[in-house]
Amino acid sequence: MNGTAQAAPPSPRRPFAARPGRIVAWTILFLGGVVMMTPLLFMFSTSLKTASDVYDLRLIPQTPTLANYIQVLADGRFARWFFNSIFVATVVTLSCLFFDSLVAYTLAKFQFRGRQVVFIAILSTLMIPTEMLVIPWYLMSSQFGWLDTYWGIMFPGLITAFGVFLLKQFFETVPNDFLEAARIDGLNEFTIWWKVALPLVTPALSALAIFTFLGNWTAFFWPLIVTTDQTLYTLPVGLSSFAVEQSIQWEMIMTGAALATVPTLLIFLFFQRYIVRGVMLAGVKG
Repeated sequence: MNGTAQAAPPSPRRPFAARPGRIVAWTILFLGGVVMMTPLLFMFSTSLKTASDVYDLRLIPQTPTLANYIQVLADGRFARWFFNSIFVATVVTLSCLFFDSLVAYTLAKFQFRGRQVVFIAILSTLMIPTEMLVIPWYLMSSQFGWLDTYWGIMFPGLITAFGVFLLKQFFETVPNDFLEAARIDGLNEFTIWWKVALPLVTPALSALAIFTFLGNWTAFFWPLIVTTDQTLYTLPVGLSSFAVEQSIQWEMIMTGAALATVPTLLIFLFFQRYIVRGVMLAGVKG
C-alpha cells in the first residue's frame, strides 16, 4: 500500500433544494413582488376594459379594447398635462442638481464660522411636514402673483435639504489635494466645483436626479392647490378631473395612469443601478 495519504474528495455542494434558508428568502421575495405588481397589472387591465366591464375583477378583460387609449391620446388636454409634467420635473431636477451641489460643496469643502449651524438648520427642514408648509407657500404665491404659473408650481422644490445632505456626504470624500492642485493651476472656485468636484460625485448626482424627477412627476398635492387653470395642470392633477361628481371614469383614469407610468418604468429600467449605487454609497458615507 502506498504510504502517502490520499486526499479526501471534495464534498459535493449542497443542491438548491437542500438550502431551506434560501428557499424561504426567494419565496418571500417572490410573494412580495407579486403583491407589488398586482395593482400595476390591474391598472393596465382596467385600461383595456370598457366602462361596463370596469368592475369585472378578471385580470384579462373579456373584450379588451384600445378605445380608451385612443380617446385619451386624442384629447388635447392630456398632451398638455403630459408636457407640463415633463417641463416642471425637468426644470426642478436641473435646479436641484445645480443649487444642491453648490451648497453641499460649500459646506463640505469650506471652513467658515457657523458652517455646522447652517447644515443643521438645513437638515431640520426635513422634519417639517409638507402640509404645514402649504399655507405659507400659498400666501407667498398669492402675494407675488405666482398662482396659476409654472413658477408657482416649481419654486418649493428648486432646492432641497435631502439633496444637500446626500451630496455633502460625497463631496467630503473628494480629496482636498485635487482641489489644491486645481487652485495652483489658477482655476477659480466655480471652475473647480464644475470640472473637478462634480465628476467625482456622479453616482450621487444620478441618484438625486432620478429621485427628484420621479418625485415631481408624481406630485399632486401642491400643483392641485396652486393651479386652477386646466392648461397648467400636471398629469396627476389632470387625471383627477376624470372623477366628476356624477360618476368616476375609472377606465379613463387607469388609461391615463398607465401612460403616465411608462416614463417611470423606463427610468427604473435603465437607471436602477444608479439608484441602488447612490443610495448604498450615501448610507455608507453617512
